[in-house]
Amino acid sequence: MAEQQGELEERIIIKDQHTKEIDLVNRDPKHINEDVVKVDFEDVIAEPVGTYSFDGVWKTSYTTFTVSKYWCYRLLSAVLGIPLAVIWGFLFALISFCHIWAVVPCIKSYLIEIQCVSRIYSLCIHTFCDPLFEALSKICSNIRVAVRKEI
Repeated sequence: MAEQQGELEERIIIKDQHTKEIDLVNRDPKHINEDVVKVDFEDVIAEPVGTYSFDGVWKTSYTTFTVSKYWCYRLLSAVLGIPLAVIWGFLFALISFCHIWAVVPCIKSYLIEIQCVSRIYSLCIHTFCDPLFEALSKICSNIRVAVRKEI
């Protein structure tokens, strides 16, 4: 019985990521559009002191702006939301595919090959340049520089 309960819990934990419940209240949990599309009536239209329109006009303008923005967004998302979701899903799948199957293997291959080349390069430097610079350092080691101030 305990085994069956453990297996059931494991199946619940391993539940498919694509069928998870989505939050219909907080639709921007990572706040990616926090500062971009948060535009209210007061952010666009404002009347300074002394130049007020009629109260009825102001209230109607506010309602018209808010309702038209709301319904325009809803209509656009209803018409274009699903096709754009398909396009964006395809694009990000393509990017992921290229990254997983092309970019990372190329980088790993390059790093493996460059490691071999770096060892050969290091061997050549130590074989040819080290004796040359050691000889030059012995030649130049007896050079003395004296600085005198002449008046």
